Amino acid sequence: MHGAMELNLVKPLIFFDLETTGLDILHDRIIEMSYIKVFPGGREEEKTYRFRPTEMVLGNEVTIPIPASVSAVHHIYDEDVKDAPTFGEKANEIATDFIGSDLCGYNSAKFDLPMLGEAFCRAKAEGKLTVDIDLATFKMIDVQTIYYKMKPRTLAAAYREYYGNDFDGAHSANADTRATYDVLKAQLDKHSELKNDVDALVKFSNFNRNADLSGRLVYDDKNEVVVNFGKHKGKRLKDVFAVEPSYYNWVMNSEFAETTKAVFSKIYAECFRKSK
Repeated sequence: MHGAMELNLVKPLIFFDLETTGLDILHDRIIEMSYIKVFPGGREEEKTYRFRPTEMVLGNEVTIPIPASVSAVHHIYDEDVKDAPTFGEKANEIATDFIGSDLCGYNSAKFDLPMLGEAFCRAKAEGKLTVDIDLATFKMIDVQTIYYKMKPRTLAAAYREYYGNDFDGAHSANADTRATYDVLKAQLDKHSELKNDVDALVKFSNFNRNADLSGRLVYDDKNEVVVNFGKHKGKRLKDVFAVEPSYYNWVMNSEFAETTKAVFSKIYAECFRKSK
C-alpha cells in the first residue's frame, strides 16, 4: 500500500502463503503457494504456483481430491489443478528462491511453515528435492502474532484496521500474501514500539522459540530443547532421554511431522554420542 513504511532489510524477506487440501500438517497437501521476495532496497519478486496434490500409494503417485468444504473457502477445485505440476516437481526451484532469506507470513509459524517443511521432506524422500534446505534454521516473522499482541483479529480485520477498507481476493494465496506484506509495513508505521529490524520482529512475533517447525519442541531460557507436549511437557529432552530412552522410539513410530522427528533424532544422537 502507498505511504507505508519501507522495511529495513539486510537480506531478502519472503512473504508467503499457502492454500491446502485441509489443516492436517501430516496428511494434507499444498495446492497453491504464493510468495513475494522483498530485497534490501525494496525490489520485489513475486511468484504464485498451483500444485496437483498427490500421495504415494504402494509406490505409485496418486492424486488426492480436494474436499468440497475446503474448495468452498479458497475456491480452488480439482479441475483447477488437474494438469498442474506436483509440489515435488517445483521443490528445487522454490527451495533455491528461499535459501538466504528470512521469512514472514500470517499465522505461518503455526501452519504454513510446518506444512511447507513437510512438503519439502516428502519431496526429499521421493528423490525430487536435491537442494539442501532446513526451514527450522530460518528467521520467521509472524504478522498475526504481532497483530494479536496489538489487537487480536483476522488478517482481513487487520487489513481493514490499518487501511480502512477490505482487500480483494481473501483466501487466495496471492491476495493473502500481498495483504500480509502491506499489514506489516502499516504495523511499523503505526506502532512506534515496533523496531524496523528483522531480528526484533522475529522476537516480538513469536510467543515461544520453537526448536522444530510444529512447536512440539521449544527452547528454554538456557537454549536447551524442551518438550512442549504430553507427559514430558516442560522437561528438557536430553533429561527425558536419560531416564526413558524408549521415548525416542515411540516418537519415531508415531504420527509426528518429519521435521519434528529430525530434531528428536539430532538430540538423541547427541545424547548417546556423549555417553559413549
